[in-house]
Amino acid sequence: MKFGASLYSFYGSLQRGLVKEENLISITKELGFDAAEVVDFVNLNCVKGEMFEKCASLRNEAKSQGMCLSALAVTSDFISGSEGNTEAEIKRVKHLVDCAEVLGVDKMRIDMTRGLAIDSREYKSFNTILPALADAAREIAEYAMPKKILIMTENHGFFSQDSQRMEKLYDAVNHPNFALLCDIGNFLCADEDPALAVTRVAPYSRYVHVKDFIVKSYLDSDPGEGAFRSRGGNFLRGTIVGHGNVPVKHCLRQLMACGYDDVISIEFEGLEESVEALKIGLANIKRYVAEIENERHLQG
Repeated sequence: MKFGASLYSFYGSLQRGLVKEENLISITKELGFDAAEVVDFVNLNCVKGEMFEKCASLRNEAKSQGMCLSALAVTSDFISGSEGNTEAEIKRVKHLVDCAEVLGVDKMRIDMTRGLAIDSREYKSFNTILPALADAAREIAEYAMPKKILIMTENHGFFSQDSQRMEKLYDAVNHPNFALLCDIGNFLCADEDPALAVTRVAPYSRYVHVKDFIVKSYLDSDPGEGAFRSRGGNFLRGTIVGHGNVPVKHCLRQLMACGYDDVISIEFEGLEESVEALKIGLANIKRYVAEIENERHLQG
């Protein structure tokens, strides 16, 4: 098992000027992580013509630090992205696959869609949109296959977030170069029990995000700044892994029971300072994994 950190975890500290972008990989190394996950709007926030140069720089920096770059995570929306032009959005994402190749990663996460805007006065069910999403994902997976870059999508964006929808999407794409990224915390954004959801998607998952949320019911008082609402209206606030309501150890146990033995990447998005949050979260995850392995050993 390898332990990684999404560089998105530093986003809050970057915004507050507490860390510098050029130091993120070295900080991740100093904290004891094995791998760093590159994120487009954090690390490739530049004009298109400069992206390859930026990717080569990140690759060289990781190599100099003795760090693995585990994946590239990119934002995309095959319904509303590129002003609703799906063909243009697919072309844009293919360019990001080329960026992933320059980075030297073998996995890339794409988003599927946030659905139609609530105020659009339009509604289409997931099953109605599913064929278009599957076609887009399949085309990108096919494009990335000769480059040996696995295309994954994550339970993310509210609309494409429940475990049942993710399973349907996986089945609909039906491509050997397409898999799921399981974010154990994000199921709460769709008001789904994380442990049960992870059990459903674990067989199709080739990469894992670990995040934690503090959860408050809609019936409780509004916690204010730092919180957002789940799809069902409950309050969520990101926090240090192990400090919230996500059953992190239970979720990891379910993944490991299905044979998962790859990168476990922390994606921290709380109010706490990023470096200390990642330090505590990494220690907790390592302890959980060791406890699970010991339990399995005792059970024979």
